[in-house]
Amino acid sequence: MSSASEVSESSTATESGSDANVMIEAKGLSKFYGEFAATQNVSFTVPRGQVCAFLGPNGAGKSTTMKMLTGYLSPSRGESWLAGLSIATDRIKASEKLGYLPENGPLYTEMTPEGMLKYIGEVRGVAGGVLSDRLAWVADKCALGEVWRKPIAKLSRGFRQRVGMANAMLHDPEVLILDEPTSGLDPNQVHGVRELITELAQTKTILLSTHILQEVRAICPRVIMIHNGKIVFDGPTADLGSSEVEMEEKFRSLTSVA
Repeated sequence: MSSASEVSESSTATESGSDANVMIEAKGLSKFYGEFAATQNVSFTVPRGQVCAFLGPNGAGKSTTMKMLTGYLSPSRGESWLAGLSIATDRIKASEKLGYLPENGPLYTEMTPEGMLKYIGEVRGVAGGVLSDRLAWVADKCALGEVWRKPIAKLSRGFRQRVGMANAMLHDPEVLILDEPTSGLDPNQVHGVRELITELAQTKTILLSTHILQEVRAICPRVIMIHNGKIVFDGPTADLGSSEVEMEEKFRSLTSVA
């Protein structure tokens, strides 16, 4: 396991954005609201082809960090890069490489999944046969067939989550940042998403936030843990324990209130 200071030093040792193998990089990301620090000096890198879990208790700074990584929130201090592109100076180009599923992401509820995803694809510059193929692919992978032409406003939370997942994958991005991707799904749907993430990991880099330790053990070889806005663990999932019980104990010990 690497300590927080070792992670910070290693992530800043080389020129940021210069390593073609690094697909996600955070360097000193901090976000302040007055005197309250939502995150403080968060630094890490995720290499090409890795699935990395981003863990922490509620209010630890997970979603804030993800929003800064994707450009949805400006950091008070620090920088981030996606596929070598600076979020501060090349956000549009970086967004072309990114698929982002935010927590409780907004959807066009008056539209159908088909209509919304077609519209978003066209906005992203995907057109013609390529768009038709991508729509068919995400509809299949996210199991949206039965609700494909129903208004999103009438869909369950689980189906809305799957529409959001389809939106993140539609343009075939190199990097996926997923905030609670299985939230609101039933056990069968959770299993399907895990299988999908495992499949996507063959060609993509994935950072996902979750509260489900079983999910982490199943699909993530690495864990980054944040508490009170600071990284408290960055290492192999196996270092957290050989069972879910051991992982829970380690999680509590690293995130307990002093």
